[in-house]
Amino acid sequence: MLDRLGTSLKDALKKLAGKTVVDRAAVEELVKDLQRALIQADVNVKMVMQLSQAIKTRSLEEQPPKGMTVREHVLRIVYQELVRLVGSAGEARLEPQVILMAGLQGSGKTTTTAKLARYFQRKGLRVGVICADTFRPGAFEQLNTLCSRINVSCFGDPKEKDAIRIVREGLPAMSGNEVVIIDTQGRHALEAELIQEIIDIQKIASARHRWLVIDAALGQQAAEQARRFHEAINIDGVIITKMDGTAKGGGALSAVAETRSGIVFIGSGETSDDLERFEPDGFISRLLGMGDLKALVERAEETMAGQEVDVNAMLRGKFSLRDMYQQLEAVNRMGPLKQIMSMLPLGNMEIPQDAYDVTSTKMQR
Repeated sequence: MLDRLGTSLKDALKKLAGKTVVDRAAVEELVKDLQRALIQADVNVKMVMQLSQAIKTRSLEEQPPKGMTVREHVLRIVYQELVRLVGSAGEARLEPQVILMAGLQGSGKTTTTAKLARYFQRKGLRVGVICADTFRPGAFEQLNTLCSRINVSCFGDPKEKDAIRIVREGLPAMSGNEVVIIDTQGRHALEAELIQEIIDIQKIASARHRWLVIDAALGQQAAEQARRFHEAINIDGVIITKMDGTAKGGGALSAVAETRSGIVFIGSGETSDDLERFEPDGFISRLLGMGDLKALVERAEETMAGQEVDVNAMLRGKFSLRDMYQQLEAVNRMGPLKQIMSMLPLGNMEIPQDAYDVTSTKMQR
């Protein structure tokens, strides 16, 4: 979604920037280009129309601030309205809490649970996970394996078929942790029995957060599924997964609007670190090629935490092969090279995927 939508949005803005006069016709052409890009990304038509009307009305009626050209003012309006479209970020405080994970089968919920555990672990909190998926074969084994890789305790019983009992026993067993994440069975939102199960789990757990995990490729049906989950356990946050594997993804925004909650995290990639906190301004900035330096600095600080780097030695010209190796290792730990580059303000500069692949392979060697 990010690649294709980002390219389409940047092309629309580049077309506007190249016009000698920004008049009503130019604004209307821009709006049509934006509509086409967003609808192709599966964003709800009603939401697209509301966005279009807001951009058009503000561009034609608002006077540019002093020192700003009409062209700059219109670009600023587009940015502001896109930020408003994706909504505010969901709450994710770094404090003791129980989090209940909900989602459809195949949404990536179990993998996301492990990624979420890793996120809170990196922030310095003790994390425990409860596997309440008693239906899917190998569910506990999968989650336990993922958790063991990041040294997070995982409670569950592959022989037990009563999810309620597992949660009831798991909560006291995990009481020594500050954050407890409950992974529930993937379900279809129309299955009454399974919906009742997650309602009962919430009654026992009294989870502070009930987060819905949505596959970015789900499309417009995401809104209906989200509504049913919201009615059951009052969803207060959405995690969008597999953003790197689909050209669409806009349907997830409909789910966010349906639950009246914000996006909490965005998942892409397969490693435990491939989960990033959602920040509306940074997200749109990256889509438009303006980068997200705040996120880049935060990721670099997390990666370098606890590592000793002799900056003075480098300034004196004493930079060994070992130092270079450590620096390359640090960059690799920050995540995929393409993701890092998206945080830099590169404008309309496009780097071929082949270049990323070759460079990443050489760095790993």
